[in-house]
Amino acid sequence: MNYSYNRGGGIMSTAPVTMNIIIINVLVWIMKELNPEFMIQNFALFYPTSPFFRIWQPITHMFMHGDFWHIFFNMYTLFIFGSVLERVWGQKKFLLFYFVTGLGAALLHTGVQFIQAQYYLANIDSAAAQQAYMMLKHIPTVGASGAIYGLLLGYGMLFPDSVLTLLFPPVSLKAKWFVLIFAAIELLTGIFSKGGSIAHFAHLGGMLFGWLMILYWKKHNRMY
Repeated sequence: MNYSYNRGGGIMSTAPVTMNIIIINVLVWIMKELNPEFMIQNFALFYPTSPFFRIWQPITHMFMHGDFWHIFFNMYTLFIFGSVLERVWGQKKFLLFYFVTGLGAALLHTGVQFIQAQYYLANIDSAAAQQAYMMLKHIPTVGASGAIYGLLLGYGMLFPDSVLTLLFPPVSLKAKWFVLIFAAIELLTGIFSKGGSIAHFAHLGGMLFGWLMILYWKKHNRMY
């Protein structure tokens, strides 16, 4: 995929939404580093029965990140795929797609947590179930990864035969195969992993809602 740049403004004038999202994420990350307790308790995503849950968190958690490498790789991927999709779809449609996939990620993630919570509550007499339920309510979810996976899905559907190369390891494959492999990895890891700090079903939620949105646009001839 060739990138086009305006002579007057560079990437900021050709993909302003993407660049502004990156800037906001970086600024929020700096604020989180300066006051982590306040930022995480108020703007990360908590399970709805948590004492830390706030109604705005499904949106604000998309701009929160953990350590430097978390935000670096998310913003790098956003820059690569977001700038392309924004130029194809335009600013408004790209922004809509970004937030729908991000909110879809939060919805599926919370839905999976609800299923887990029902299991813990059904076995609440068990000390292990009580501890697991308390952890579920108090562990925050942060990151734009759900929306990022949605962008990856969108890119793979629009440019299925475009060849992509991973940084680590340096493997090259067509975009459609990368999307399928990533989706399979997230699904299997989400089902069989025990614990961990990665919200695999949030990633799948971003891909699922991205897929549904593109299908809707195609059906109604609103892709471009």
